[in-house]
Amino acid sequence: MELTPRGYEKIKQLIHKGVTIPNPLTLDIGEEVDIERISRDRVTIYPGCRIYGANTVVASGAQLGYEGPVTIDNCQIGPKVELKGGYFKEAVFLEGANMGLAAHVREGCILEEQAGGAHCVGLKQTILLPFVTLGSLINFCDCFMAGGTNRKNHSEVGSSYIHFNFTPSGDKTTPSLIGDVPRGVMLNQPPIFLGGQGGMVGPLRLGYGNVVAAGTILRQDFKEENKLIVGKPHRGTVIDFNPYAYPSLSHVVENNFFYLANLLALEQWYVFVRQPFFDGQEFGKLIYTGLLDKLALAQKERVKRLKEMAEKIAVSLKKTTSKDQGGGRRQEFHDNIERACELFSGKARADAVANHRDRFLTLFFDHKKDKDGSYLEVVKSLPPAVSEAGTLWLDEVILEVGRRVAALFPSLELFKKMTS
Repeated sequence: MELTPRGYEKIKQLIHKGVTIPNPLTLDIGEEVDIERISRDRVTIYPGCRIYGANTVVASGAQLGYEGPVTIDNCQIGPKVELKGGYFKEAVFLEGANMGLAAHVREGCILEEQAGGAHCVGLKQTILLPFVTLGSLINFCDCFMAGGTNRKNHSEVGSSYIHFNFTPSGDKTTPSLIGDVPRGVMLNQPPIFLGGQGGMVGPLRLGYGNVVAAGTILRQDFKEENKLIVGKPHRGTVIDFNPYAYPSLSHVVENNFFYLANLLALEQWYVFVRQPFFDGQEFGKLIYTGLLDKLALAQKERVKRLKEMAEKIAVSLKKTTSKDQGGGRRQEFHDNIERACELFSGKARADAVANHRDRFLTLFFDHKKDKDGSYLEVVKSLPPAVSEAGTLWLDEVILEVGRRVAALFPSLELFKKMTS
């Protein structure tokens, strides 16, 4: 009896078109995979790899499985991406992104150009802007991170770092913004460093240029910039715990909606600025579609978690209803969560586009004509006045939707500094 791997005919076709496959008998390729979406140009698929998903794309120069077997499931893999070992599902990797052995990258992840991590990194619903680098043995789910200007000057997360994304009340309304979209996409901000063997209790916000000392557990926002942050351990104690109290409701709600507003700004950036850069790239339209799809997954996840928390709050209202225990604030959140989430979907989302966009786009694409380079080259070479115009536009997108959210929750006093 002749033994052949599943998808052997597709494997033979890949070899015939020029894909380097050192040991074809060890591969597994799903019947749904379209091999026309796997480039013939300098792609190498090492032994033990598994490729699944009708929407999987592998562009030129990609290297899969050099350090250990790789499983790909409906990922869009851009040029010169290196996935050295691990499991990757419904994620996008732009040019030069990389992940080391035993990576576990799941739904809703976007790694932009030259972002990546070392071995044993777990990601889900995580977005890394260009150059962001993760060390080893890291769990960094439900995060957005930006900062830095190139591969030598980049934001970094030290080894053995954890983003704690599950609250004592059992909620996952915990997304953290390390940096932000309006300044981060301009690729001109100082890097952020999160020291190893530390952690962050989401949802938090952290400003650019901050350095967090090794071993520090962040439990509050640090929106100021260019600070050295040295944490102190909790003093040992035992206190009563009430899972229905939600004492930090305003903080949690504000940071969740601020995160959603930043995702909206990033979507605007992708649609109006990034899209043309994919036109001349191999599989560019498919990769761009994958970007929007993963961003939609990220938005859907945040809305889902907020609504789940509202359901738990409905239970909490039956347990503790007096105003001095925050019952009024919890009731307001429960009653208006649907309307607030609708601001990030459909026509309401489109209406949040600010009026500074057209001026910036004119300046940006005039500069692009003169520069005529890659996305990174064009953005990094923007004159300060143009970058500032782009930040103003994206800030206004966030501010506008923030105003609308805040109006629905007056007692929570959301975005007070931002909208005053």
